[in-house]
Amino acid sequence: MKRIIIVVLCLGFMSLHAQKSESQAKDPVGGLWSYSGKASLLFNQTAFSQWASGGVNNISLGFSVDYEVHYRENGWSWDTKSSGSYGLSYIQGDKFLKKTNDRLEINSLLGKEFSDTWSYSTILNFKSQIAHGYRFGTNEEGEETRSLRTQFFSPAYLQFGVGLYWKKSTDLWLNIAPFTQRITFVSRQFTQDLAEDKAYFGVSKGNSHLFELGASVSGFYKFEVLENIFIENRLALYTDYLGKPKNIDLDYSLTATMKVNEYISTQLEVQLVYDDNAVQNLQSREVFGVGLSLTL
Repeated sequence: MKRIIIVVLCLGFMSLHAQKSESQAKDPVGGLWSYSGKASLLFNQTAFSQWASGGVNNISLGFSVDYEVHYRENGWSWDTKSSGSYGLSYIQGDKFLKKTNDRLEINSLLGKEFSDTWSYSTILNFKSQIAHGYRFGTNEEGEETRSLRTQFFSPAYLQFGVGLYWKKSTDLWLNIAPFTQRITFVSRQFTQDLAEDKAYFGVSKGNSHLFELGASVSGFYKFEVLENIFIENRLALYTDYLGKPKNIDLDYSLTATMKVNEYISTQLEVQLVYDDNAVQNLQSREVFGVGLSLTL
């Protein structure tokens, strides 16, 4: 776990020395509302016909939406970003469609400046998923089967914390919240039949939520590495004072977007997650696609 954190921090420091995004600029004096967003539709297809080395036909489709709202006036700042993404894949011969992506997240941060770059802060974070998640297998006859593993709001994470906020611009900021509560919500249908020594995303038998009190660190950095090629880094760390404070939860994502023209772009997203309440191992996810992109 220490090696993972060191790698992530190194990536962050490397990013700080990269080129600054042209969009990074000081907010003008006085009140300011700003809105921005983008929607992307990614498509991949592979087809084979009498291919000597073999292969399986497959199609995947993914959709994502990001939207941001920023406000600043008289030393107060409010930054909110909502993100949603969902993808499906069909592989010839499979009985069921498979999810390739499913994420719903809202981040909102309220700050009051006490210096040019530092503020007192209150942060709110919500994370869940959009659709059912399944565990796939085969029965004795060799047929594909699936069992429900997760669904919307099961699990869902609600995090609320107070601390200090360092903000260079909307493209570069860091928040440190030494007092952060996190509640994990789940449906009782997943916990009512658990064994006494088992847990579902940290929630024990018969319960529907888990309360944690700890500290969190979150950060964001976006820059233009080359013309029309943008890199976004997101980092979230959390430790629970009431449970295992040395067990640090990690959520790091890197998104690289190359804009071909006004409507066509390619996108690579890599995410690393460590949460021993979910899986006692490092989780990784990678999504790459070419598709349509629309600025909102």
